[in-house]
Amino acid sequence: MQSFQRFDRSTSLMIVLIIVAFMLATFDVRSEGEGIGTTMREGAQTLFAPMQDVASAVTRPVVGFIDALSDIASLRDENEALRLENEELKAQVDQFASVQAELEHLMEINDLDSPGDLPTVVARIASAGSSSFDHVRYINKGSDNGIRIGDAVIDERGLVGRIDLVLNDRARVRLILDPNVEVSVLDLSTSQAGLIRGDNENDLVLRVFSAEEPAREGSVIVTAGSRFPPGIAVGTISATAADDAGFGLVTTVEPAVNFSRLDYVKVIVGYSPLDATSVEEEAAEEEAADEETSEGGTTEDTIPEDSTGDGAETGSEEG
Repeated sequence: MQSFQRFDRSTSLMIVLIIVAFMLATFDVRSEGEGIGTTMREGAQTLFAPMQDVASAVTRPVVGFIDALSDIASLRDENEALRLENEELKAQVDQFASVQAELEHLMEINDLDSPGDLPTVVARIASAGSSSFDHVRYINKGSDNGIRIGDAVIDERGLVGRIDLVLNDRARVRLILDPNVEVSVLDLSTSQAGLIRGDNENDLVLRVFSAEEPAREGSVIVTAGSRFPPGIAVGTISATAADDAGFGLVTTVEPAVNFSRLDYVKVIVGYSPLDATSVEEEAAEEEAADEETSEGGTTEDTIPEDSTGDGAETGSEEG
């Protein structure tokens, strides 16, 4: 019974308030801005305006702080996204630079002329030895590509080494830094022949057993033939030296090749060391040719006479 009375009072009060509001709105519309509604509205605005200003002044810093926190979080996320994008772009630039350098190196190797226009195979260094004392490199080409044991290996700077182990699809290169690798060389400034061996370091040791002239710093050393094709750059003499009381000349040579940055190389597959003429043999042949020339007269006199039988017969008749 009490709940019914409470509901009845609430309903009656709401109905009365609606009727009053409707009447006030009607009076306000009919009064065209001069009625009691306008007066009450203006009074309410005047009464609550200071309270609104105070509330706005109180809540504005809080709202600004919340907005700032939101902006900070948004900027942090944006900054992180930009950082990741920057790292990705940097990685792409580094990768592009690496590919470009690799392409340039490959082009240099492909444009490299081999001694005597011998056939070559371009290969890439696949791995190095197990330690710094293993002066070997492994390449990604082998017997399937025509590579054989003993073939010379070069890059765009000079002599790298020789092949000492061959499988079907890969091979091992023994660097000239290895003391077991011996190279017959020629000093271009003095034309003196010698031998070069590695010393387990970054330099090579040059020995000239019958040196008539000193080895001068900066002189270029090239292969002289025999095991390796002639004319391949080996390095430059790094210290001037002379023959020591008839015991020969010994000095160091800086390699032409940067062994720490080997990438692409060329294997000379068309050269046979067994058919090569050594430096000593070439010198002996030149000496024999000089002796024949001195015994038979000048080259201009002997070649025409030897080349035609008539000239030889005429000479004998006149004698």
